[in-house]
Amino acid sequence: MAFAVNIYVSLKSTVGDPQGTTVSGALSQLGFDSVKDVRIGKYITLHIDEFSRKEAESVVSEMCEQLLANTVIEEYRFELQEL
Repeated sequence: MAFAVNIYVSLKSTVGDPQGTTVSGALSQLGFDSVKDVRIGKYITLHIDEFSRKEAESVVSEMCEQLLANTVIEEYRFELQEL
């Protein structure tokens, strides 16, 4: 089975986000005063071939744990779509 995978990686809520703080300040300076908090993350897409949805979920979790996310400071979630 082929799957399209969307992976979302973001800093844990307990970790400061200096890039988000910078963007928040810049938006405020541009007049976007309704913005109160900005968190910056990563969005990764990939396609994989696996025998089942369960196997695909396992493989994607392993990818995230080993390479795509620094699980000490980041958290991740993903979505699978069968192609």
